Amino acid sequence: MKVNAKTSQNIAKIIIWSAALLVMVILLAIVLYILVKGIPAISWQFLTEIPRNMGRSGGISSSIVGTLMVTAVAVIVATPFGIGTAFYLTEYTRESKITRVIQFSAESLAGIPSIVYGLFGFIFFVTYLKLGWSVLSGGLTMAIMILPTIIRTSEEAIRTVPNLYREVAYSLGATKWQTITKTVFPSALPGIANGIILSIGRCVAETAAVMLTAGSALRMPTSIFSPTRTMAIHFYILAREGISPESAYGTAALLIILIFLINVVFNILVNRFIAKGR
Repeated sequence: MKVNAKTSQNIAKIIIWSAALLVMVILLAIVLYILVKGIPAISWQFLTEIPRNMGRSGGISSSIVGTLMVTAVAVIVATPFGIGTAFYLTEYTRESKITRVIQFSAESLAGIPSIVYGLFGFIFFVTYLKLGWSVLSGGLTMAIMILPTIIRTSEEAIRTVPNLYREVAYSLGATKWQTITKTVFPSALPGIANGIILSIGRCVAETAAVMLTAGSALRMPTSIFSPTRTMAIHFYILAREGISPESAYGTAALLIILIFLINVVFNILVNRFIAKGR
């Protein structure tokens, strides 16, 4: 039976929309289940107190602070290197063996399991550099993990900027650096920001690599050299050991809310920066 073009197009649309709706339904089901089970456990005490009795009581304030500190260190370290590498590959060099090696290295780093990063971080940062289990060790390990994501997303965002923008800037007497900072970077910023947001999400949700490098201390971290337990590790330990299912669900719900708030705030800041540049 021969199917005409219009019918085949309608069938394709139905399949595509069905797949998209299925993904949305699964996502909403997971998020709603965690929120329904976890939000009742969230209270002012839960947010402001440190865990007590191995997490059976108290709150998760130290884990919240530890998560933010590890994520901040990772993003602050990885972002300049990632964006700088992307601009080098797209603006300062042509396709060559060197660029292919850099791109292959970034793609290879993206495929390495997180536990391997954790083992490397433990051997190099914790043991060899004698940083110990600390926020700094965890943040540096996470910086290496998210570096490929920032490089690839920034590279793709920069390549989408029309060459006409560069030609107009050059015709007005702008230098290479002025063209990049005043024309290319603002135009590519939304795509670069998306890569940074994805990297932040990975930092917040990572367990294996952070557990081997930042530790799992329950006390409040006082500096980047203090050991800490992130929210993802706290949730993992509570759920795996069956210590407190209520606190585990509360931590998971707070993780979802935190990632959502970070995305919203980051997008608002990027949009304001773009609007100010215009």
